[in-house]
Amino acid sequence: MATTDAKTGGRVARSMEMYERLLELIPGGTQLISRRPTRYALGVSPVVATRGKGSRIWDVDGNEYIDWVSAIGSVILGYADPVVDEAVKAQIDKGTNFSITHELELELAELLVERIPCAEMVRYARGGGDACAVAARIARGTTGRDRILFCGYHGWHDWYQAANHSSDGNLDEHLFPGIEPIGVPKDLAGTAIPFPYGDLDGLAERLERHRGEVAAVMMEPMRSELPAEGYLEGVASLCRDHGAVLIFDEVSTGFRPSDAGVQPVLGVEPDMAVFAKSISNGFAMGAVVGRRDVMAPAEQMFVSSTYWGEAVGLAAAVTTLTELRKRNTAETLATNGAALKQRLNAVAEEVGVAIRCTGIDYHPHLEFPVEDPALNNKIGTLYVQEMAKRGNHGYTSFYLNESQGETEIGMVADAAKEVFTLIGETIEDGRIDERLEAQERQEFFRRLVS
Repeated sequence: MATTDAKTGGRVARSMEMYERLLELIPGGTQLISRRPTRYALGVSPVVATRGKGSRIWDVDGNEYIDWVSAIGSVILGYADPVVDEAVKAQIDKGTNFSITHELELELAELLVERIPCAEMVRYARGGGDACAVAARIARGTTGRDRILFCGYHGWHDWYQAANHSSDGNLDEHLFPGIEPIGVPKDLAGTAIPFPYGDLDGLAERLERHRGEVAAVMMEPMRSELPAEGYLEGVASLCRDHGAVLIFDEVSTGFRPSDAGVQPVLGVEPDMAVFAKSISNGFAMGAVVGRRDVMAPAEQMFVSSTYWGEAVGLAAAVTTLTELRKRNTAETLATNGAALKQRLNAVAEEVGVAIRCTGIDYHPHLEFPVEDPALNNKIGTLYVQEMAKRGNHGYTSFYLNESQGETEIGMVADAAKEVFTLIGETIEDGRIDERLEAQERQEFFRRLVS
């Protein structure tokens, strides 16, 4: 098994040495839990990057990888996209933050309102977590109610983490197990209440139990599978009946389903929606959009930040959204994702192992033929470990971006042929611990949303 000792780092020795230093200076070693190296194959997977271009990243040890995580979903066109980066560089030359509103605030707002079905007014943020917090504040202020029912992952802020003051396990299936709400006021207990995805009766029961108290229902409408027919329509109907604001958290799905987000694909229009990540191809930007009657009361609320109107993020978002439509990126992602699934499933069949690549085309995932959760996680670690050795960085899922095409699909299929063969042998002979050179990965995000 690997340790964080740089001497055992092998091909990622410099990454491991830097990781030790990071742990001394930064709690957890990074700013984002999804970026923690313990989520991959620590000791074999890259830890510290130097640059990225297109579909590739390079680590501090000089190793090159196809990045199937796409900067935790924030890169949708590819790393260092020349069109987006040129727009950002041009804006830097003209200034990045001003004493008055920049014209790009209006341009982006008009673009979002034109494109997103539920959008009539807009507020900005710098990322998904603070955008969700803004949405929660607006919903509470508009309705005069305190409680929020939620399903899925919605960031690190107090309003959401308060769920675990009511029960230690409230966030187990939405965020990850073992979260202690340290630093979150205990008086917020009972203000954030989880509900299970796909269970209309469960949502109805919670709304009835807290009748007249629920400000909003915030949920990820989908992730890697389409919802059951009629489910989201039922959620919207319940929200209308109870006077609760329906908020779609589209941070993770973003603009991969379509250049207008997930609403046109699902055919359901919420009262508000939250965006970040792929809205700006990796630059810091977020947006909260919604119906005028829900959003307009925010004029009287103290929801304010110097950097929400900073021009680099605005320029990146305007350019990214324009390019997504011009290039028809959503269709490219769907086509390439379908091809990726077909190739990996064909490889699995060829080598005789019952691995399946399934899920929505732009965000497919692997399923291993192992029922025991502990063994399944070890097999997943072995997959991540061996794919990293072969120049593919990622989880057991794929967050596609436009720069990954036939070449990358062919390369991952070639690597998977060797790795799937090894996994098949491991399932047969049970020698998983002998083959793991990395620490077993920690699965942080076990979401109910499918």
